[in-house]
Amino acid sequence: MSTTPDSPIRSRDRAATEADIVAAAERLLRRDGWTGLNVNTLAAEAGVDRKLVYRYFEGVEGVVERLAGRLDLWLGQTLAAQPATKAASYRDFAREMLTGYLSALRANPLILRLLAWELAEDTPLLRRMEAQRSAVLQRWTASRRPDLPFPQGVDVVALNAVFLAAIQHLALGALTRDRFAGVTMDEMGWRRIEAAIDRMLEAYPG
Repeated sequence: MSTTPDSPIRSRDRAATEADIVAAAERLLRRDGWTGLNVNTLAAEAGVDRKLVYRYFEGVEGVVERLAGRLDLWLGQTLAAQPATKAASYRDFAREMLTGYLSALRANPLILRLLAWELAEDTPLLRRMEAQRSAVLQRWTASRRPDLPFPQGVDVVALNAVFLAAIQHLALGALTRDRFAGVTMDEMGWRRIEAAIDRMLEAYPG
């Protein structure tokens, strides 16, 4: 049976093939990270001709961008599910935000793979994804921030940058190894990390 270029059968075939390619990209990212993701490995994983990756997505970056738009990749739903408390001080609020972000990262190995990619390379796509994630974090923080003044005499922006970098690195390290800098990354280890965050947060006034 012949079909025209715009026939429903051909459209369904393309949609299914696109879905297979995006799903293959997710599997490769979870299993091997971004270094294992290229047109050849993607086509082989999806069981399609590599030409279709270019035809439907214009290459690997188009597939990744589609994946980013399809999934809760930037933690929106995961962060929203974190319990909120009525913080009595900026220190309490900062602890809630940091431990909530750490929990969200640990629950999302795919975003950790993409975060590692962002740190290793600089492309327009990765910058767009970084901006999307930052926007989600900012909205989440703004929605939870109590009516409290910023601490005086404290560089909140610089401290937050240090905290976020440490949390992201610890979560990334735990993705590929069970120990980091002398701390075993099991539940006891994560409790030690949270206790260390508490000590570091003493830089904020109580």
